[in-house]
Amino acid sequence: MATILIVSGSPAPEAPTAVLLRHVSDLLKGHEVHLLSVRDLPTVALLSGDLLDPVIRNAMDLVDRADGVVVASPVYRAAYSGLVQSLLNLLRKTALTGKVVLPLANGGTQGHLVAIDYALRPLLAARGATDVVPGHFVLDTDVSTPSPELAGAVRRFAGALAENPGLATAS
Repeated sequence: MATILIVSGSPAPEAPTAVLLRHVSDLLKGHEVHLLSVRDLPTVALLSGDLLDPVIRNAMDLVDRADGVVVASPVYRAAYSGLVQSLLNLLRKTALTGKVVLPLANGGTQGHLVAIDYALRPLLAARGATDVVPGHFVLDTDVSTPSPELAGAVRRFAGALAENPGLATAS
């Protein structure tokens, strides 16, 4: 059983990204899954990079303890959310080294699909992610029902965790 952290860049509990992540969490049953909703972190501490704030420190500890990290963001104008950016900015440059990472995104049109590979993946690499499984994009209109493609992406992620049981100890 792997420890998995789901990082949500969702702006609201019922926004499409949050709905998408409920499906992902269900698909990861059998693993120890933690959800980190960036919107719930203290705003001033998050934006000022206050690593001494106990809530921010707890968020950093969740990242450190995870074997795998799912990073999900709504896409606005072909870019990930500022919430995701703010959290990832706080991570040390090697924070995602040794972790399997699954980038997920949702948005209003297929035109936003490129955000995973051209915006989110480089941001994850800047924090040391080297084992990034192929991401998945979901249209906002399709988040209410989990697709076979989403299930496949989550299976690939879980499979990568199972194939690399020592990967998380490499950091």
